[in-house]
Amino acid sequence: MSKKKGLSFEEKRARMMEIFFETKDVFQLKDIEKIASKDKGITSMSVKEVLQSLVDDGMVDTDRIGTSNYFWAFPSKALHARKRKLEELQTQECFEVRSLYAFCQFHLIFSVFAETSQKKEILQKGMEKSKIGRENTAERAALMKELAALQQKKEQLKAEIEKYKEYDPDVVEEMQMNRQQSIWSCFKTTKTTSNGSDLQIIFIEDKKASVG
Repeated sequence: MSKKKGLSFEEKRARMMEIFFETKDVFQLKDIEKIASKDKGITSMSVKEVLQSLVDDGMVDTDRIGTSNYFWAFPSKALHARKRKLEELQTQECFEVRSLYAFCQFHLIFSVFAETSQKKEILQKGMEKSKIGRENTAERAALMKELAALQQKKEQLKAEIEKYKEYDPDVVEEMQMNRQQSIWSCFKTTKTTSNGSDLQIIFIEDKKASVG
């Protein structure tokens, strides 16, 4: 017979939030340890760590009164925390869109710059050839005019590249990966309470390893 699999860290967080949402009460650590162990299947040894992670994420409030620490959380607290998280993601997304646009601009300008530099080199070689025996020909004058125009364009492109040089592929890729991880860290699970109503537990995922 296979050994029963223990709760993951995130499952413990969700069940601990149920304690606060279902009772709408204020607890000391020792009270949470008893309820979590008896009603939610959370080992008393892991209660403190799980509770602290919820406090760190702003899901549970805490205050010291006298010599004791008290903990509480209400459904509205989780909703506000989720709202703040979504607002942060939206702000980050706007920044990433601008960054991605700048990155594309950078590559476009860089490509044109490379092409301009190559064309300038070809023109310079053509001018060198045109000097031989034909120092003041119309062909040479036309080449010089085109070369001057390319030089001016090259300087403009260099200035544009300087504006966008911070948006390299590594920076954009890192921002997109961070955003994807942040989005997946926000989720909710629905549990039916004893009176038959649906209770939404909203929490932010902690990247810690699962605890048995």
